[in-house]
Amino acid sequence: MAEKPSKWKVFTAGILRENPVLRLVLGCCSALAVTTTVSGAAGMGFAMTFVLVCSNIVISAMRKIIPAKVHLPCYIVIIATFVTVVQMILQAFVPSLYKSLGVFLALIVVNCIILGRAEMFACKNTVVDSALDGLGMGVGYILTMVLMSSIREIIGNGTWLGITVIPEGIDRMTVMNSAPGGFFVFGCLMAGCIWLERKLNKPIERKTCGDVMLEQIDDAKQNQKEGAQQ
Repeated sequence: MAEKPSKWKVFTAGILRENPVLRLVLGCCSALAVTTTVSGAAGMGFAMTFVLVCSNIVISAMRKIIPAKVHLPCYIVIIATFVTVVQMILQAFVPSLYKSLGVFLALIVVNCIILGRAEMFACKNTVVDSALDGLGMGVGYILTMVLMSSIREIIGNGTWLGITVIPEGIDRMTVMNSAPGGFFVFGCLMAGCIWLERKLNKPIERKTCGDVMLEQIDDAKQNQKEGAQQ
């Protein structure tokens, strides 16, 4: 039986080694769409982290009473509840951010990061570990969003959080405000993570589709045994 990772390792996994955007390649749609400005990217990051942590806690707490056949619809209902809370808060207190995020705020409901952590971690671990996992993944997501948006805003607009950092008269690379610029920055950051990973000699554990299917079969068999014993 594999040794259970420490709470510190659970928290820090999502920051670099299993960064949801740069290493697991999840949630890339919002990461590319809202990173033209630092304010929008940071707002999206904090909204995502709030939903991720809260949904992980609730799903972990209810993992033994949610039927296996309807776990995905239940997860979506739980996630949608917290997304609605975030939307109402932003609309009431930060309407400009709410408008700038637009449809991507509502799309948090089906974001692969949140659904993935619910399926792969929260439904199998304790509330504390699930909260730490969500917080770590959220911190990794926020750092990635802020880094990407800083590069794109500074090079594309010459500003950072609306403050001019590149004097007038110096040409801006406006391509950074478009999709090609976003993909370029995204690719460079991914390459940087791979280089750092190799430098630290801590490669991420990759699993094939067959490995995942075998794990799911084992989990199903274990659940059947537990159900028979009860």
